[in-house]
Amino acid sequence: MRKRLLFLLGALVVYRIGTFIPVPGIDAAKFAAFFRLRTAPCSACSTCFSGGALQRFSIFRADVMPYITASIIVQMASMVYPPWAQIRKDGESGRRKLMQFTRYGTVGLAAFQGFGRLGHSEFGQ
Repeated sequence: MRKRLLFLLGALVVYRIGTFIPVPGIDAAKFAAFFRLRTAPCSACSTCFSGGALQRFSIFRADVMPYITASIIVQMASMVYPPWAQIRKDGESGRRKLMQFTRYGTVGLAAFQGFGRLGHSEFGQ
């Protein structure tokens, strides 16, 4: 139990530090001015759920969307792609293997989204 609590606290510290690291190539002053003009409830909600990471345009602003997308892709591929369908039928070991594929896909999708957002931002320096 103690190890789990220490891991949780460590993960929270890393996340909070990551929410203060801005995305490279972004003019923070322009982005902050843009966000001040937007007072929609939707932006307030997203800021609340992301811990301010969205408003600061931090490196951790992607949230869980890459993971959800990778999870959907792996689940659908395991129904269509025969080798993955066999892995899915292997029980617990197969589930762990598909989870590993999901994690790798998450890293790939997050990197792809990050580079895409960096290259097409109206807030570039």
